[in-house]
Amino acid sequence: MKIAQQTVTIDGIDKIILKQLLQDARTPIQIIAKASGISGAAVHQRLKKLEKADVISGSQIILNPRILGYKTVAFIGIYLDKAMRNPEAVKQLKNIPEVIECHYTTGNWSIFAKLLCRDNEHLMELLNKKIQSVEGVSRTETFISLQEQMNRQIAL
Repeated sequence: MKIAQQTVTIDGIDKIILKQLLQDARTPIQIIAKASGISGAAVHQRLKKLEKADVISGSQIILNPRILGYKTVAFIGIYLDKAMRNPEAVKQLKNIPEVIECHYTTGNWSIFAKLLCRDNEHLMELLNKKIQSVEGVSRTETFISLQEQMNRQIAL
């Protein structure tokens, strides 16, 4: 691995390690070591270097929202009356558990958010009672996802 300014170049062994972990983050170090042709200790050291360089940050469990009853995915374009209200608006949006992503964007909206809702009624309740009552929100534009067709990590 080579660090140049804010970009990190990873080598072939790092790619093998990362591809193994992208397939299953619970892959044992010894299996990764065998696949990459280096020792378990060397794999561990490389993982620490990748973490330190911010190439990776831990591992996570991915919940299936549909199984938990969240069947509606919506994207909300949020218009703020003043751009300077963005930090406070995002702080308030963080208090709404169904808001799972917020992006500061160019274009029409000040904030673009992704929500998980139980159904359309739940979405309407969130919009009317929580999101549109956030200080500075002047209006919203809602898009309901009919089907997620792709979700992936950046290719190595």
